[in-house]
Amino acid sequence: MDFVLCLFSFLFGLCLGSFANVCIYRIPQDKSIVRPPSSCPHCGHKIRFYDNIPVISYLFLMGRCRQCKAFISWRYPLVEILMAFLSLALFFKFGFGLQYLLWVLFAGTLVILSFIDFDHKILPDVLTFPGIAVGWFISFLPGGISWSDSLVGLVAGGGSLYLVATVYARITGREGLGGGDIKLLAMIGAWMGWQSLPLIVLMSSLGGAVIGSAFILLGGKGARTQIPFGPFLSLGALAYLFFGRHISLWYYNMFV
Repeated sequence: MDFVLCLFSFLFGLCLGSFANVCIYRIPQDKSIVRPPSSCPHCGHKIRFYDNIPVISYLFLMGRCRQCKAFISWRYPLVEILMAFLSLALFFKFGFGLQYLLWVLFAGTLVILSFIDFDHKILPDVLTFPGIAVGWFISFLPGGISWSDSLVGLVAGGGSLYLVATVYARITGREGLGGGDIKLLAMIGAWMGWQSLPLIVLMSSLGGAVIGSAFILLGGKGARTQIPFGPFLSLGALAYLFFGRHISLWYYNMFV
């Protein structure tokens, strides 16, 4: 039975990854994520159901459209595999139940937001606002954080980044953090509570500084190059979800 549930969670994640790809492509263009059916981004040919099987169809077609033979981005199977492993990891953490389904929803939203931010430097309100509302709503359910911790996390997450963004803009005369980042951290705070925020922000900032610097140096671009912060906030949130307790204990033993 455990093997069957593990397999189900993996396949469920693959399907969610396929849906995530639709959202990543269509939401920034203000297109419906339901209609029309999926089609090749190059020739517009409608993709048949047997060519839309996560990962398998991509490998069978060798990453090309069946109709026009144009290359299809490797990111499509990457997102599907990423969601599959996230779903499996969340199943191992929570077991099969409501908590698992809710956190798969949270993780999937972070994946979608991260790739949209990477491509377009935006974090759409159509995802962050409902994410904030759902995060606070589920705090009333048993087994998670309290509604007060969620509410404080929402306010502290959004408020802290808003303060940082305002001070930075006043000092430098240019925008450092966008409104989307503020709403994303508010969403994370609503789901994970205010206690998670210091470590998430620390990990996100360190990751952004290291990877962003490497990107700028390797790309040969100046220090004013815009690096999206949303993916690093998402990585920080997922790292805290899976390893937060261990990281906190390590930090306490090392420095306290």
